[in-house]
This record gives sequence, structure tokens and C-alpha cells, in this order.
Amino acid sequence: MTIFDVIRNTMLASLGAQEKVREFIDDLVKRGEVSESQGARLVKEWTDKADKSTSEFSKSISEVVTKTIEKTSIPTREDIETLNREIQYLSARVKKLEEKEEIL
Repeated sequence: MTIFDVIRNTMLASLGAQEKVREFIDDLVKRGEVSESQGARLVKEWTDKADKSTSEFSKSISEVVTKTIEKTSIPTREDIETLNREIQYLSARVKKLEEKEEIL
């Protein structure tokens, strides 16, 4: 199972849990155990906490991936872009030198 699969499954589970919480609270409202405003507040509080947890989870995953990349010395996109600019610059210099050589 890849990290992508873990994240995907976690997100899907989170969405399913949110729906179950809404259904549970709606049921409590229908039975009169909580008012509609209390139910709406409970859903909002739970959703806010779930969003915060998801955000923290994403941040943690991002940190783990970043640390893993650093440890394995995999070049970043910025590293590759820098190298590409350097290659383009050097290629242009070589081309100019070859043109000068042809003139002589």
C-alpha cells in the first residue's frame, strides 16, 4: 500500500464519518433530544474539529515526505529547474564558442 493509498483511504473514511455524524445528529433532532440550533452547532463543531485534524494530518504527511526526500537526496523541483537553467546557459556558451571556432 502506497502513501497515496493511505491518504486516500483516510480521507474517504473521514468523509464517511462526517456523514454518519450528521445523520446521528439529525436523528437526535428528529427525536427532540436536541434542538435544531444545538444540532447545527454540534455539526459545525465536529466539522471544524475534523477539518483541523485533516489539516494537521496533511501537514504531518508533508513533513514526513519532505524529511524522506531530504534523507534520500532526491533532487527537488527547484534543484532540477536550477540545473536546467545552468545547462541552457552552458549550451549557449558552447554554441557561441563553436561558432567562433568555425569563423577562424
